[in-house]
Amino acid sequence: MAEQLPSKEIQERYAKLVTAIEKYRYEYHVLDTATISEAALDSLKHELVELEGKYPMLITSTSPSQRVAGKPLPEFKKVEHKVPQWSFNDAFSPEEMIEFDARTKRFLKSETGRDLMPTYTAEHKIDGLKVVASYEKGILVQAATRGDGKIGEDVTENIRTIESVPLKLNRPVDIIVEGEVWLGKSRLVALNRIRAKKGEEPFANPRNLAAGSVRQLDPKIAAERKLDTFMYYIAKYDDIPKTQHESLELLKELGFKVNTHFRQCKTIADVVSYWKEWQKKMPKQDYLADGVVVKVDELEYQKILGYTGKAPRWGIAFKFPAEQVTTVLEDIVFQVGRTGVVTPVAHLRPVLVAGSTVSRATLHNEDEIRRLDVRIGDTVILQKAGDVIPDIVSVVLELRPKNSKPFAWPTHISACGGEGANAGLIERIPGQAAWRCVYKDSFAQIRRRFYHFASKKCLNIDGLGPKILDVLLDEKLISDFDDIFTLKRGDLLALPRFAEKSVDNLLNSIDTARNVILPRLLAGLSIPQVGEETAFDLAKHFRTIDAIARAPYEELESIYGVGPVVARAVFDWFREADNKKLVNNLCKYITIEEVAVPLAGESKIAGKSFVFTGTMPTLERTVAEEMVRNLGGSASGSVSKKTDYVVAGENAGSKLTKAQELGVTVLTEEKFLALLK
Repeated sequence: MAEQLPSKEIQERYAKLVTAIEKYRYEYHVLDTATISEAALDSLKHELVELEGKYPMLITSTSPSQRVAGKPLPEFKKVEHKVPQWSFNDAFSPEEMIEFDARTKRFLKSETGRDLMPTYTAEHKIDGLKVVASYEKGILVQAATRGDGKIGEDVTENIRTIESVPLKLNRPVDIIVEGEVWLGKSRLVALNRIRAKKGEEPFANPRNLAAGSVRQLDPKIAAERKLDTFMYYIAKYDDIPKTQHESLELLKELGFKVNTHFRQCKTIADVVSYWKEWQKKMPKQDYLADGVVVKVDELEYQKILGYTGKAPRWGIAFKFPAEQVTTVLEDIVFQVGRTGVVTPVAHLRPVLVAGSTVSRATLHNEDEIRRLDVRIGDTVILQKAGDVIPDIVSVVLELRPKNSKPFAWPTHISACGGEGANAGLIERIPGQAAWRCVYKDSFAQIRRRFYHFASKKCLNIDGLGPKILDVLLDEKLISDFDDIFTLKRGDLLALPRFAEKSVDNLLNSIDTARNVILPRLLAGLSIPQVGEETAFDLAKHFRTIDAIARAPYEELESIYGVGPVVARAVFDWFREADNKKLVNNLCKYITIEEVAVPLAGESKIAGKSFVFTGTMPTLERTVAEEMVRNLGGSASGSVSKKTDYVVAGENAGSKLTKAQELGVTVLTEEKFLALLK
């Protein structure tokens, strides 16, 4: 039976309904200035749904009715971000912000030779779930979670249910935007009232509920929660404004909901004033914010500043003072790290702080325990200052148990290993508050070093996780890092739970890891004080591991981001015979990609635009893009006439085809690295 066609009058009515609903939706959910009641808006939506029921041909993907999808999804698809996602480093005091300002200006001068004076945009750091939304010709085509920065989850259908997210922009543009999904505090109260009537446990906090709602497989559940958004960043657009505050204005013009409390700040003192002001005002807002995000306003300067191994240099999260609670310290135990440093950890009576239940807190070192005079059984004040493990601030002496005794710092820790009289012996590191194992190769340390070496942030050996490493260590198949690269199929097949396929997969992963960029190798060697960012700084400066090993202390200390403590740790590490042997043995089995980074003025790619596509032999895409940015170039997710180079690996698809059609220069990874050198 043929579908009934709507009359001209009905089509006109439908078009007006769509326009009116979008207008009132925008006023109500974005501008917070509703001119009709929510009930009246619901009535209009009801009429629209009735018309669509009679005339299904009227329905489009941008119809207001399409915000609530009908069927749950079986699972979330994985999405490769066209623009890598980063997280900000944190600051907790005005003094740290002053140092951030000074560091920013020093870097700008070192790269340009000029005394540049950046200004800043300060925005609320919304406590929600980050989402990346992509529009093509003004139509929402995809929304994804941040994930690990490279791969997120496709949550498009759930994001479509959020009224403040436009399904169609005010202009037919191609754009990728970033923002935060959040749930209002008042909405959490309302939802918990409903749950209480049903005898169900209440939701813990708005942030977790917002994140959980976005990751529901049934979009109807997300719709019922009535989530909200603030968009705050343009990740990709052909005509991005020159400043961050202008970008926010453009987002508003396009139809996005933007937090209107952002402020341009000429100086870092203005930023601190804004931060202090909103510490007092924030509790009155319906959304949660745990600080202020501070960004260099000028996008030109942002490009010069670029990124470290994990965060942009042009921005920082200025956290509000941490929430504090009280709980009871039940025990103090010791952990041995991969470098042999012994850390005291407080075991606590579980308590909710800053929205999370915690049962552990770091006590840092012996001096901290003495300063606090903290004792087992004490009631302590706990604060979460942005770290995974919170801090103990002080002891409530009025609640101290009778007959409590000061904590006695041990002389031996069993996990430190060793034999005879020196078994488990620990010593204080000269010039530091930390203690370490005298015996440097305890099994606990060795295990942690191997876990770290094979992790995604270092050699990234897929399939070689802690459980597999434990088996290999227990069976004496490996004792040094280079042993990993000598493993044979027969060695692994003899082990429990190893099938032929899993063995082949692991050996393939090990072969892949034989090619490693210098920053990842440095981070994986467990050199004291050397993390991802320091490893990148060292690699950028020295370019080869041999140059680092030969470097005098004075040169190490002079590197931006290193300093005397790190310089001493690196200098001493490379002069120990065992470590020299470790590096030499490793180099027999791996190929180190030497990072060649000339000064910005010497760079052949400064100002050039790159697109990476396909799987490259040795470089991860984010690493390659980071190298480009730090040389003054730019990395894009799509090919256009403005693209200078496309770097193509295996399985390169439509981007390679488009590059060839447009006459864009196509490079292999080998030619790309040669261009950098």
